[in-house]
Amino acid sequence: MKEYDIFLPLRYNDGSAIDPRKFQSVQEALLRQFSGLTYFPQANQGFWKLGAITYRDEIVIYRVIAADSRRARRFLRKLKEQLKAEFAQEEILIVEREVDAL
Repeated sequence: MKEYDIFLPLRYNDGSAIDPRKFQSVQEALLRQFSGLTYFPQANQGFWKLGAITYRDEIVIYRVIAADSRRARRFLRKLKEQLKAEFAQEEILIVEREVDAL
């Protein structure tokens, strides 16, 4: 079984807030595809360096679990490209890890 975290920014690169309806749309798509999700609505801070410059972003995280990783990966690759366009980002981080349920 695989677990996926989708990290989404709360603001565009110009600092303006992203419309909350976009997050609702992501949630609906994930729920349709995976039949469940966990949403971490508290703003988290992400930092990354590019050369000598350190960037900071406020993000939220969506988590889904899938038994069929091939199907999940196909869906998430397509979703990632849509999110990059809709959220005006050069990259969207999606993390995959192996998990076991008790």
